[in-house]
Amino acid sequence: MKAVIIGAGEVGYHIAKALSPKNDVVVIEKNEEASRRVDELDVLVIEGNGANAEILSKVLQNADLLVAVTGVDEVNIVACMTAKLITKNKNGWKDIKTIARVSNPDYIDSPVTSRAQVGVDLMICPELALASEVADILSSPSAIDAEMFAEGKVKMTEFAISPESKLVGKHIQDLQLADYCIVSAVFRENEIIIPHGDDLIKANDHMVVVGKPEAMENLEIIFGSEVPHRTRILLIGCGIVGLYLAKLIDREENADLRIIEQSRSRCIEVADILKNALVLNGDGTDVSLLKEEDIQDMDVVVAITDSDEKNLLCALLAKQLGAKKVIARADRSDYLPLFEMVGIDMAVSPREATVNEVLKLTMGRGIQTLTTIEGERAEIIEYTASDKSKIVDKPLNKVKFPKGSLVNMVVRGKETIIPRGEFVINEGDRVVIFSMASAISEVEKFFK
Repeated sequence: MKAVIIGAGEVGYHIAKALSPKNDVVVIEKNEEASRRVDELDVLVIEGNGANAEILSKVLQNADLLVAVTGVDEVNIVACMTAKLITKNKNGWKDIKTIARVSNPDYIDSPVTSRAQVGVDLMICPELALASEVADILSSPSAIDAEMFAEGKVKMTEFAISPESKLVGKHIQDLQLADYCIVSAVFRENEIIIPHGDDLIKANDHMVVVGKPEAMENLEIIFGSEVPHRTRILLIGCGIVGLYLAKLIDREENADLRIIEQSRSRCIEVADILKNALVLNGDGTDVSLLKEEDIQDMDVVVAITDSDEKNLLCALLAKQLGAKKVIARADRSDYLPLFEMVGIDMAVSPREATVNEVLKLTMGRGIQTLTTIEGERAEIIEYTASDKSKIVDKPLNKVKFPKGSLVNMVVRGKETIIPRGEFVINEGDRVVIFSMASAISEVEKFFK
């Protein structure tokens, strides 16, 4: 396919990087430094304004997809509208799909939505998607990642096994997980393991558990260090992402939320919006303030300001002062492994939601949800099986599924199933699959 990407910042660069190996990619970017960076990929780079109709007219012929991901919402929306108008008025040109990145809550109130009436097939808010991801993680304080599939019927949660964990040295079958709940994968240093019941759990393992949400309610007791209690959460920073996240947490009865925000006027604004949170005007790097707020008793500290460097410093201070788990926002992708290398439990980035939505449109038919885990080393993908899918109408033990992949769950109507070898997938089933990065292209072939 041919894809046109407007904006070569963090999000645009990673979309271009993901698409360029198998697709014809054109990138439009007016910043010279960003243009040079993306020019290292196998893509055509045009320096200029991506909302300029003259530039778009030159590159949109035979294009299948336009992705506008600059840092300005209005530029992204106008670029999509312009692309629709240009392709509509050119006889024989394809009906182009458009995606716009939008952050302003005046334009969008959910992570992903459609605004087809104004020429945007898919509008994505990375900040709200990030807030939703962190909120899912906070629902289980011991988790380091979480994602929902099949409209909330299947949940994925990733846990890190500390050296002090009571699980170290036990077999996976000793976990005694509830029905409709399985360990999908284990990440151990540079190794990815699709586990069996007799495999041993080791210190520093990352374990991915998939199951029905109600079957996973007791996982905190299994993977946590104590019986769940009212979760104590401290947010540092309450900009767009922070407020999105605070609103989600504020609805939870089992959360004790405190917020530190440096801007006094923003504190007043946030305090008027939130009903159950304590909002403090101060600096998240102020050690005295952190100690006054009993940071050593916090279950989770989330550093979510607009500065990667400040988030890193706040998270390190929180960890040093005794917070049980710290999460830090990192907009720059090259910071993600660095943050975790220095002891932060989890680094999260707004760019992944946008990249994943674009990949869903380009990887093939039937993809409903896609999430990358462990720094893109693996993916969990939800497909809807069609009558043309090679995986339907035969027992799974007769399907030569690629090594490094596993069918985790199947949702059939209102029923959620952990499939065994003799299970037969039907047309219309929603199939949740774990796959190593090396096996993804082979998995796709079963659903085309």
